[in-house]
Amino acid sequence: MCGIIGYIGEKDTQQVLTTGLRKLEYRGYDSVGIAVFNGESVQVEKSKGRLEELQQQLDQAPVLGNMGIGHTRWATHGRPSDENSHPHTDDKQEFAVVHNGIIENYLEIKRELIEEGYTFRSETDSEVISHLFSHLYSGDMVTTIQKVVQRLEGAYALGIVSKHEPNRLYAVREASPLIIGSGEYEALISSDIPAVLEHTRDIYILEDGEMAILTKENVTLLQTETGRELSRDMFRVNWDMEQAEKNGYDHFMLKEIHEQPAALLKTMTGRFNKESMTVDFEELQWSDEFIAQWNKITIVACGTAYHAGLIGKHVIEELTRIPVDVEVASEFRYRRPIVNEKTLVIVVSQSGETADTLAALRQSQHLGANVLAITNVVGSSIAREADEVILTMAGPEIAVASTKAYTTQVLTFYLLGIYLAQRKHTVSEDYSRQLLQSVIEIPSKIEEILEHSKGIRWYSESIKDATSVFFIGRGLDHAVSLEGSLKLKEISYIHSEAYAAGELKHGTLALVEEGTPIIALITQDEISEKMLGNIQEVKARGAQVLGVATEGNVNIWEYVDQSCYIPCTHSAVTPLLTVIPLQLISYYTSLALGNDVDKPRNLAKSVTVE
Repeated sequence: MCGIIGYIGEKDTQQVLTTGLRKLEYRGYDSVGIAVFNGESVQVEKSKGRLEELQQQLDQAPVLGNMGIGHTRWATHGRPSDENSHPHTDDKQEFAVVHNGIIENYLEIKRELIEEGYTFRSETDSEVISHLFSHLYSGDMVTTIQKVVQRLEGAYALGIVSKHEPNRLYAVREASPLIIGSGEYEALISSDIPAVLEHTRDIYILEDGEMAILTKENVTLLQTETGRELSRDMFRVNWDMEQAEKNGYDHFMLKEIHEQPAALLKTMTGRFNKESMTVDFEELQWSDEFIAQWNKITIVACGTAYHAGLIGKHVIEELTRIPVDVEVASEFRYRRPIVNEKTLVIVVSQSGETADTLAALRQSQHLGANVLAITNVVGSSIAREADEVILTMAGPEIAVASTKAYTTQVLTFYLLGIYLAQRKHTVSEDYSRQLLQSVIEIPSKIEEILEHSKGIRWYSESIKDATSVFFIGRGLDHAVSLEGSLKLKEISYIHSEAYAAGELKHGTLALVEEGTPIIALITQDEISEKMLGNIQEVKARGAQVLGVATEGNVNIWEYVDQSCYIPCTHSAVTPLLTVIPLQLISYYTSLALGNDVDKPRNLAKSVTVE
């Protein structure tokens, strides 16, 4: 969940580290710190809070040197504080370590080290690592790293500098992401690619059970357990740094909302034939016989990706008539899921590093299932380990609240549903063509919504002081309402819940009182009469209702207090449009409240711990 950076080279290390940490703050921003080897000793500067607070310290007292490590923290063990900030050092300050992950057996190790006379200054699990290095150092860093990681249980990506090895930076990985950047007379480590792009586009992706030795001249990869040197091709990053910058927008989230038409077009490109109106995934090596054997599909994901999976369930079941389950990844691995060789498991993760989803992938493969990954990051752990991969083309998503990653995932489910239906012949050619044409038109229709969003901003101002907001919908609208509610609560901090509208009378109506804001989605024609009845139920209790409907639906005027319209489209693909006003409502509400839109409290972008 945290972000780590490391550098060795000829540049100002402090500057390289702080610039890299700014690119990694989406991974956590409870505290921040750097450690630089100044030629004689390891100098550490760290503080609670965001990078700006550390920068003030460094402006007063810079740390000089050509090798160092940095860390931006999302707190797990221990509250945000100066003491709990990384990097952590040993008692003699001969070793400094940054850590992303969780050490599950840290209490046992900590007790042993205290008995040996070591002094602990923090509440973190990570501090045991720096003391272990001091305790186990044998005069050789590679063998010491091997001894240290043998003691560790859990997940870790580590960056290590030592007074004993002034010309080498070390990294080691197990179940937490870590990449190595190789430049001219410099090398870097990082949790994510954007932090190194200013210096190099040549990347090694470190695998579990591997370590790296970095010098100015070269990078050496080793298998951690044996010390055997590894040979691996470098990965060349082909996207531009500009994609990760704001480009004139006030916030990354607003920029990423506006990038959705382009991201959807890129995700579609090369995956359908406009003449035959068929979908083709060249990356999927499935025969008709292989597809025919599936008696169930299980979608596994977390958070926003889980909500995308709920829409995937509707789409795939409707088009293929294969039963689809949608599972929360954090629950999946702790029961006995009914998954076997006749199950297709689809794991969905924006980062491709989501710890729970990765564990579910491995468990599904162990049970014999074929696993398809839908992810945005080539070379990620999930992309590498899945049997098949569909890459979404959202580009870098920096804001913690996901927008374009979500819609590209949803789009992928539409394309996959049509693809499977055409392979299985479960819908008519006319219907699949009609549906695909509607999907193709979605990007231009999103642009229409974005061009007319002033009313949405006004509505956000009107709900900013609400204590609770409720979202209601039926069918596909209910799946979208869950995502809309999550967006609002995670960046505005207003209590928000989404309910299947038909369930209101089974308890939820007790929460509706005079003035309660309710956002009602009404885009599914076949159940619109039922939905209007549910709106009447909440209006009778005093609710203030915003209705989100397709253009031309004048029936809602007499039922709602305000209305918001999306362009007309096939009712099956409305989720790709309906979510756009909900994203904007959450953005403008957070803005009206003065919150940090891109970095909501207590959250981080990539969840790499359970």
